[in-house]
Amino acid sequence: MDALPYVKNGRELDQIAVHGIRVTGFHGVNANEKETGQLFFADVVAHTSTRAAAASDDLRKTLNYSDIADKAAEILAGDPSNLLETVAEQIARAVLEMDGVFCVDVVVHKPQAPLHVEFGDVTVRIRRDVRTGGLWSDKRIGSSAGKGDDPLSADGIGPAHDLFDKRPFQPVDAYLALGANLGDMATTLSNAVSDLHRISGITVTGASPLVQTTPVGGPPQPDYLNAVIRVETSLAPRELLAACQGIEMVYGGRDRAEENGPRTLDIDVLQYDDLAEVTEDLVIPHPRAHERGFVLVPWAAFAPNAVLAGENGGRVGDLVNSIDTSGVTTVAEPQQGESPQP
Repeated sequence: MDALPYVKNGRELDQIAVHGIRVTGFHGVNANEKETGQLFFADVVAHTSTRAAAASDDLRKTLNYSDIADKAAEILAGDPSNLLETVAEQIARAVLEMDGVFCVDVVVHKPQAPLHVEFGDVTVRIRRDVRTGGLWSDKRIGSSAGKGDDPLSADGIGPAHDLFDKRPFQPVDAYLALGANLGDMATTLSNAVSDLHRISGITVTGASPLVQTTPVGGPPQPDYLNAVIRVETSLAPRELLAACQGIEMVYGGRDRAEENGPRTLDIDVLQYDDLAEVTEDLVIPHPRAHERGFVLVPWAAFAPNAVLAGENGGRVGDLVNSIDTSGVTTVAEPQQGESPQP
C-alpha cells in the first residue's frame, strides 16, 4: 500500500505503516457471514512527524506501531458491521485519535467475500485527516461548521468582513493564554495544546512553564493553572478565536454565566502578529494582558523579548516587572529550546 504524502503547513509528514493485519471477523450483509466469520486484512498508514523521536531515540515521542496494529485488529475482530466502509471508518477514527496523528490511510481487505465469480480480493480504501475524519465532529469550530467560513472547510472563509477575517499572506506568530481550575487541570491544558496543534493552520511553536495563580475576583474557587503558548498560524484572527472557543467546548463548554467564575478551560488570544485593533467581538491585543500576572509571568519565562502591541504594550520582560506577581507561582520549569514538532 503506497500512501500519498500528507502535507501540514507546507511540510510533508512522515509515515508509520502496518501492513497485512490479519484477523477473523464477522462483518457482512449476509447472515452466514456474521455466524461463521472469515478472514479480514487491514493496511494502515499513519501520517505523523518522527523528528522528535529520531533526535532522542525515545519511543515515547513517536507512535508505537504495535498500538496501531492492536487498534485495527480490535475493530476487525469486534462488533460486526454490514459494510467494509464502516469498518475502515472505525479504524481510521481510532488511529486519528492517537497523539501526533494528523492523517491516516486505511485499506480493509475481504478476500473471502461471497462473490459469484473468481476474484483475488475485495478492498475499501479511505483517507481521513483531522479535518475530515469525524474526529472533530463534536469539536467543530465556530457556529458555521461545514460552511464557507468554517476554518476547517476546504473552501476557506470566504470574503473578508473586516481586518480580523483576513488571512495573512504567510503564517504569523500569535500568543494564546490558557487557564483552568476545575478537574485534572494539568492534563486538560496539555491536551488542549495538543488539540490546537492538530488543527490545520495552527502549529504550536513554544510553551511556557505552568504557573499556579490565586483567583482574583469572583466567587470562592480553587487556584488556577495557567500557561502561555506561541503558535504559528495561517488562520485569520477571528478563525483563531473560533478555534480556541471550539477547543473550550470540548472541555466542558463555554458557560460564562458567572463572571470570573471557575473554568474547566479558558483560552484567550493575547496577540496576533503586531495587530492592534478593536471590533465588537474581538480585541487584539487582549485588553488586560498587560496587567495580568498569570499571563505575563509564564509569557516572560519563555519569550521575554516578545512585544505586546497597543497603547499599554511593551516588551513582555519589562511589563512583568511593573506589576504585582505575588499571587503567581511557577510549578513546572520551562523547557527552554524545546517546542512541539509539526
